[in-house]
Amino acid sequence: MRTYYFDMKNGIPTRHRAGLEFATVAGAIEHSRDLARRLRHDPRLTDRKLSIVIVDESGAEIHREPVYPAAAKVGIA
Repeated sequence: MRTYYFDMKNGIPTRHRAGLEFATVAGAIEHSRDLARRLRHDPRLTDRKLSIVIVDESGAEIHREPVYPAAAKVGIA
């Protein structure tokens, strides 16, 4: 099992300090998609550029999941 960190990023990253363990990168990516789906429905969030960034134990970025995928595809700010 490897530890992955799920940061929220909209210019300035918010570090997820605890991390979660997953057997595969695919499991971590699916978790980031679930987080993005839940955040998408939070009325307090208004930044359409918000992303969930997965960082592995070494600090390398593994994946970036946009919270608002339609906005990311058309470049809406």
